[in-house]
Amino acid sequence: MQLSPSRSLSDEAPAKRSGLPIAALVGLAAAGFLCIVTETLPAGLLPSIASGLQISEAIAGQLVAIYALGSLLAAIPLTTLTQGLRRRPVLLSTIICFVIGNTLTALAGSIGVVLVARFIAGCAAGLAWGILAGYARSLVRPEQTGAAMAVAMVGVPLALSLGVPLGTFLGSLVGWRGSFLILSALAVALIGWVLVKVPDAPGRVGEDRPSLRGVIRTKGIVPILLVILAWMTAHNMLYTYIAPFSTASQSRVDLVLLAFGVSSLVGIWLIGRWVDRMLRVMVLTAIGSFALTAVVLSIAGEQSMAVYLGAIVWGLGFGGAGAMMQTASADAAGNGVDLAQAMVTTAWNLAIAAGGAVGGALLMQGGTAALPPAVAILALLAFLIALAARRHAFPPGNRAQRNR
Repeated sequence: MQLSPSRSLSDEAPAKRSGLPIAALVGLAAAGFLCIVTETLPAGLLPSIASGLQISEAIAGQLVAIYALGSLLAAIPLTTLTQGLRRRPVLLSTIICFVIGNTLTALAGSIGVVLVARFIAGCAAGLAWGILAGYARSLVRPEQTGAAMAVAMVGVPLALSLGVPLGTFLGSLVGWRGSFLILSALAVALIGWVLVKVPDAPGRVGEDRPSLRGVIRTKGIVPILLVILAWMTAHNMLYTYIAPFSTASQSRVDLVLLAFGVSSLVGIWLIGRWVDRMLRVMVLTAIGSFALTAVVLSIAGEQSMAVYLGAIVWGLGFGGAGAMMQTASADAAGNGVDLAQAMVTTAWNLAIAAGGAVGGALLMQGGTAALPPAVAILALLAFLIALAARRHAFPPGNRAQRNR
């Protein structure tokens, strides 16, 4: 079943202004930032969480895993169940779940309560990722969708680069429980921002409501999901174990993460400017440069300068990854944009889990030197899939003109 790309949430939304609705898009970006920071915060607080709950750090580390599991399991079914509902109430419900989950985590006296709270927050994140891209597209004209999603996704690289160090910093000031309460307070503030600054948009009803089977069979969707699985598994194999990899090259982990974070922001800016005009070129450049970086690190990974420069090139490509993949999947899915984004979320979380597991196994067997060659192979596979998916997944030319 081929779903028409000419119809999307934007067709039913209120009339849009000529410029980007920055305040509304910032609200969506903040929701994405909250999703990622809530997920990664425990990584910077493991010793104090373990001490406070009287558990091992290994068990405390499951706070991240259970959150990812919630996102993985909930993204598609919850997005399917809620696609007929108006968008703002659905978004607000996910943020309320973050308030509940983070508050319960902060006040809990046992690991059981914390794990339940984290799972609830993870489910909310899965739903949030399922609607954010479609919501952003509904607020702008068709030719602005790429730029809009670049803004709406700016919270992702910010959170990825700041989440762990932010947790460590907050933990030193207010303790781990105080850190989660601060996240709850930020979520409450975000609820107010969404109510004031983010316009509502309709859901999908009746025949306008696509089926999961129809979306997955839409041409272009499967290649996009395969690119995400290969690319993001490669990314997470290296990112999850960046601390031991940096240490092996006598590089400072904080500087490596800083270089990655700053270049990711530059990458977002570049994607925002060019994604509508040359999406295919940007995708191939981002994945290809990452593969080349992994090859260089395979050869010179013990040199700190190579690690710093590699982090910069890596960040430039990764910064816009979310916007590029979500733009491509939304274009391919057309009317099924929300379900397509839920599939993207599922693939992304599978890649996080696979990257951590495979990277950990390689680290145990061959040390840090085993990581870059495996990353290079997966990145090359992602590049070849994207290169071959020319017709429906990553077509050449100006996407804004195609979608008019």
